[in-house]
Parts: sequence; C-alpha cells; structure tokens
Amino acid sequence: MSGPWRQRSSLWQADIASIVLLILFVLAIFGLEAWLQPQFTPTTLVLTGIVMALVPAVVWLAFFYRRDRLEPEPKHLVVQMVILGGLLASAVGIPLVEGVFDVPAWLSSSPAWAQLLGGFLIVGMIQEFLKYAAVRFSVYYADDFDESIDGIIYTTAVAIGFAVMLNINFVVSSGGVDLGSGAIRMVLTTLAQASFAGIVGYFLGRMKFEKRPLWWMPLGLTIAAALNSLFTFLRGNLSQGNLGAVNNWIGLILAAVLAGVVTWFLARSIQHDLAVHGGD
Repeated sequence: MSGPWRQRSSLWQADIASIVLLILFVLAIFGLEAWLQPQFTPTTLVLTGIVMALVPAVVWLAFFYRRDRLEPEPKHLVVQMVILGGLLASAVGIPLVEGVFDVPAWLSSSPAWAQLLGGFLIVGMIQEFLKYAAVRFSVYYADDFDESIDGIIYTTAVAIGFAVMLNINFVVSSGGVDLGSGAIRMVLTTLAQASFAGIVGYFLGRMKFEKRPLWWMPLGLTIAAALNSLFTFLRGNLSQGNLGAVNNWIGLILAAVLAGVVTWFLARSIQHDLAVHGGD
C-alpha cells in the first residue's frame, strides 16, 4: 500500500500507541501509589484527581501533534474541538443525564432491559448527539474539513474534551478518588468516549463527501449510542462480585478491547473506501 492509505495507516498506529501508553499510565500510577503510599487531605485528593483527569487528553493531543506531520490538520481547530467537547459536557451533557433524568439514582439498580434501554435512549443518545452536533455545526463546512477521515479526527477531539469533563465531574462529586482506581476509571472513560465518537465521525465524514440516504447519519448515531449503552452495561455487570481491585481492571480491559476493535474497524472501512473511490 502507498499514498493516502500509508498516511492513514500511520494515524491508526498512533491511535493504538496512545491506547498502550494510557494503559502504561495506569500501571505507573499503581506502582507509584504502592511505592510512595501518599497521604492526602480532602483538598489535595480532589486536586490530584483533577490533574490525573487531564492526562489522557494530554496523551491524545501529544500523539495527534506527532502524527500531524503525516496528515496535517489545523492545530487550533483540533484544540477548539477539545474545548468545545468539554463545554458541551459540562453545560449540557452532565446536567441532562445527572440532573434532568437523574440517571445515577436509578439506572444501575434497574432490570437489565431497563439499563440497556435507558443507557441507549438517555446516556448514549445525549452523549453521541452532542459529539455529532459539536462538529456538524462548527467545522463541518470549514475548508480544512476536506476529506472523510477528518470527521473521525474532529469528533474524537470533541470526545477527548467530553471525557475530561466527565472525569473531573466524577472526581469533584466523589470528593476525590484513589490514585489507582481513579486512573483506571479516567482512562476507561477516555477510551470509550473516543471509540464511540470515532464511529460518529466516520458516518459524518462520509455524509459530507458522498451522497448518502437520509437514514445514514441517524444510523451512525444509533450504532454509537447502542455501543455506549452496551459498554456501560457490560462494564457494570462484568465487574460485579467480590473481586476487589480486579473489578476495575475488567472494565479497563473491556475499554481497551473496545477501542482496539473500533480502531481496526475504522481503519479497514477507510481502506475499503479508498479502494472503491480511489482516495479523497
């Protein structure tokens, strides 16, 4: 393979490398916690958690800037999308899910069918629609959105900002988190949110550059929201039991597998599109 696909292949390799680095970040936090056994006040515990919540975003942006040499994107637009994702999460997403629908109070204790349906209609649809809207009503018509893969890049950037605010909200509402379990949750949230956004971005990118039917984008949102719901359901149910810290690792492994599978699927889909259409 050569040309456009070789460049895009490097992008997917960078995405896999970022997944590996985030897992190493979790292992490093566990190692430091066991070695230093730090003691925190309530204030320093919250502040430390907030700083940790920023690490996955920094890792993703670092890999983006590195791969930018192969597939240039305006850095200011990517950063703007990250910020926009965070703003939408804090101003709309979190208030709707936790305030208006009060999801934390009832979803996890509901029957399985209600968890899946509620996770799909409320959590999944709200989160994935906001990621879609962030790109669709901002950079979608920009000159720099000039190929279908840009949909994945920009929606993933939105998801990174979205995940940062979800993580910070969790830290603040919990009054701080243990370092090891907190690191797992933050990486898990980031990997999951970025994976779902990648699917939304794939459908969004193809919608811009190809003639697609009216049901095309609703289908993409439905798939992403359904995976969002299924992932949340499986993470909660697979990690139940008297397994101690193993529970958190099950969730992290699930998120890493999900991110890897989605990355592979998107890479194969883009490769197929290039073979059919001869590149953008």
